[in-house]
Amino acid sequence: MKRLMLGNEAVARGAYEAGVRVASSYPGTPSTEITESIAEYDEIYAEWAPNEKVSLEVVCGSAIAGARSICAMKHVGLNVAADPLFTASYTGVNGGLVIVVADDPGMHSSQNEQDSRNYARAAKMPMFEPADSQESKDFVKEAFAVSEEFDTPVLVRLSTRISHSRGIVELKDREEVDLKDYKKDFQKYVMMPAMGRKRHLVLEKRMDSLKDFADKTTLNRIEWGSKRIGVISSGIAYQYAREAFSDASYLKLGMVYPLPDKLISEFADKVDKLYVVEELEPFFEKHIKTMGIKVIGKEKLPITGELSAEIIKDKMLNENNTNKPFKNELPLRPPVMCPGCPHRGTYYVLGKLGLTVTGDIGCYTLGALPPAQSMDTCICMGASIGMAHGMEKARGKDFARKTVAVLGDSTFMHSGVTGLIDIVYNQGNSTVIILDNSITGMTGHQDNPLTGYTIKGEVTKQVDLVKLAEAVGIERVRIADPFNLKEFEAVVREEVQAAEPSVVIAQRPCALLKDVNYEGVLEINTDKCVDCKLCMSLGCPAIVDKGDHMEVNEALCVACMLCTEVCPANAFEKAGDSNE
Repeated sequence: MKRLMLGNEAVARGAYEAGVRVASSYPGTPSTEITESIAEYDEIYAEWAPNEKVSLEVVCGSAIAGARSICAMKHVGLNVAADPLFTASYTGVNGGLVIVVADDPGMHSSQNEQDSRNYARAAKMPMFEPADSQESKDFVKEAFAVSEEFDTPVLVRLSTRISHSRGIVELKDREEVDLKDYKKDFQKYVMMPAMGRKRHLVLEKRMDSLKDFADKTTLNRIEWGSKRIGVISSGIAYQYAREAFSDASYLKLGMVYPLPDKLISEFADKVDKLYVVEELEPFFEKHIKTMGIKVIGKEKLPITGELSAEIIKDKMLNENNTNKPFKNELPLRPPVMCPGCPHRGTYYVLGKLGLTVTGDIGCYTLGALPPAQSMDTCICMGASIGMAHGMEKARGKDFARKTVAVLGDSTFMHSGVTGLIDIVYNQGNSTVIILDNSITGMTGHQDNPLTGYTIKGEVTKQVDLVKLAEAVGIERVRIADPFNLKEFEAVVREEVQAAEPSVVIAQRPCALLKDVNYEGVLEINTDKCVDCKLCMSLGCPAIVDKGDHMEVNEALCVACMLCTEVCPANAFEKAGDSNE
């Protein structure tokens, strides 16, 4: 049977067919759908962990216990999981362990565009990279076989275009893989220095074996065409190269670390001119040049952003396409918070108060853009709290009274709790605003420890934010509705002036949740409107300035009523009310 599948869905299918028993992840675009799809298979235990480090630790435990296990994350999530990653390479596995990482060239939904192949080299761990949905399934299955054969975790690298492109996938039955016997072995699994030194030697020997495997595996293959031009590539870049070079030979790398030196040399010797086509870092190129092989690569292609067939033709082959169907100068459409988004009220108040706002990763990062322009910093998950504390220690308590840290409820559970502990322990005075919209919003409404449901919809214990904050030593905890602007402003004013640290929970559910029922649409009574344009400061996409009058786009309005809170003329009314 064949099915059209996202690359991410195909990865999940590969895990299912490979007999995986345990999956643990934290959602992060472009990897999120992998574990969501895995959760649809009843044969696999699946969970959302609080963060990527925890998810990797969970599957390390289940793999050592003998079960085939998988976790998935985006590239910056691998940073969070780096601590167990490096040592898991020393301990090895028992049941197969696969770690899927989805890179984001072009930064479609990320704060940087790092190249995760560097992690494979640094952690001395094999890495595969599929080029389509079928390979996404097949490579995951092969990764489990390699993991168990070589006693190592295996990384599988995707990119946004592979994760979110659809392709035809041939489905097969699930292979029921028995649990491996578990044997107590502290020499292998307890990484104290004495054991770690011995395991490092084992790791280096394993890498030698993997280098031999790289030259023999069918994951790496030569596709002969014209020997005038040879191209070495992998993943989505291989697809672009196939489109750009009309007649060439290809060394398609499916195993991108360690690299197949003998195969590369064989290929290079038989072509007249050798190109390397890869997104982001010159990972292949640098290695091949150290082998003494001349290649053309990043001196032609950009080291930033995504590639395309057009870019390759233009930069490498000097073929400018003057008959493009679209002009390059397309109008910009900056992202905006959805109509009814609860964060809009928060940022309106923070902007009005002129506070310095250390921010975080989520939908609410859009608060940095006009018209709100109410966020000063954003570096990584959970950083907002530590940064606010650092600003206070650098500039004093008076500055702290003009500063707040802002992060979402899921982000707080991911990596904000320790920052809050740091403030209390080190006698800080910062105010933290937790934007509790009842879901993990930016990645598409995944449950988290605060929602009371698991990834499979099972009812579970629900973390109480108030009790958690109090448990770490916060004595001032306030809950406020950000759509009650007067009350919310009063709460924020009071808390930033307090002589001790505080937490404000801005509590209102995401407008896109199924059980949020705003009714009707609003319209502007032109007889009442004084054209002050104060409503535009909300940044609601449903409110339109027509130049000579203000108007509500009924297709976008959800009647959240926030605009009625700021309009001094009471000009916003439910549609039809003014005619009654």
